[in-house]
Amino acid sequence: MKVSPAQAQTLGVRVAHPISSRTDLTLPYPAQIVIPNPQQWVVSAPVAGMVANLSVARGDRVTSGQLLVTLESPSFVSLQREYLQAFAQDVLNAQQLKRNTELFQGNAVPLRVLETSQAEARQASFAVAERRQMLRLSGLPEEAILRLTGEAAITATLSVAAPQPATVVEIVVSPGQRVEQSAPLVKLARLSSLWAEIAIPASSIRAIRPGARVEIDGYATAGQVVLVSETTDAATQTILVRAEVPNNGELRPGQTAAVRISFLSSNESAWEVPYSTLVRRGDKTSVFVAIEGGFRLVPVTLLAEDQDHVVVSGAITDKDEVAVSGITALRGILLRLGAE
Repeated sequence: MKVSPAQAQTLGVRVAHPISSRTDLTLPYPAQIVIPNPQQWVVSAPVAGMVANLSVARGDRVTSGQLLVTLESPSFVSLQREYLQAFAQDVLNAQQLKRNTELFQGNAVPLRVLETSQAEARQASFAVAERRQMLRLSGLPEEAILRLTGEAAITATLSVAAPQPATVVEIVVSPGQRVEQSAPLVKLARLSSLWAEIAIPASSIRAIRPGARVEIDGYATAGQVVLVSETTDAATQTILVRAEVPNNGELRPGQTAAVRISFLSSNESAWEVPYSTLVRRGDKTSVFVAIEGGFRLVPVTLLAEDQDHVVVSGAITDKDEVAVSGITALRGILLRLGAE
């Protein structure tokens, strides 16, 4: 397409050189740092009772088995009593079975009596196993169950401990509060890795794939894309991209950050140009490149964009001059020539 310098000036056409972009990274996108769902859990009340004491606060790091909450619970007293009753019945039935076995061997009792004693002994053993399991579920450790069995020392106080090393992210209860069984007490999380959730414009999503490297501005450790959502937010026309990032303590849940995502195409050249440079025709994108005596339309691949700049790849270099204004006039000339 021939356009003289005088015509270009009249049409308001201005040109600029493409700027070499970081070959394999997008423009920065805002991201929200969140805790991965599989790394969060809630410690609940094993029995109904009253919160007597809190041993941790929000933000504390806890180790496995560390005390979190102390409960006072009549229900816990009942569990211990029922276990001791079942244990005593089991001992009694075992003794009865032993006597009936000896009597049966001496032909003093019929087989029916022995079989009844065997069935009662089995049922008593099942009851003890059930009550012991209930105590374990309430948080009572095995050594405490053995001590209860030997000493019959029933207590109304129950300690709730951390199941594994974690960070306290929320305290749900307060001292003096009464809670039901399974009511949440403390929310814990592992922060060894975090998610960066990024809203990418739908028009820029083609360049992003699962496994792509993700760099967070001001943070040395790179992460990688673990999800490119298959749905688009109708209100914002953006697509959720989720990256998993190892955390050395510098990242904190709830903060916002700027991230750049790898195109996974490091062998291609990428160029940053003003947004006004683009010529869109359906799903195809081009730019006007200055040549001797005019301009030619050069197809490019859109890699990333924001409201001011875009990153493209294609048959252009930083020596070329691309039109950054007067685009409508140049398209009009092409239409008249039937070249578009």
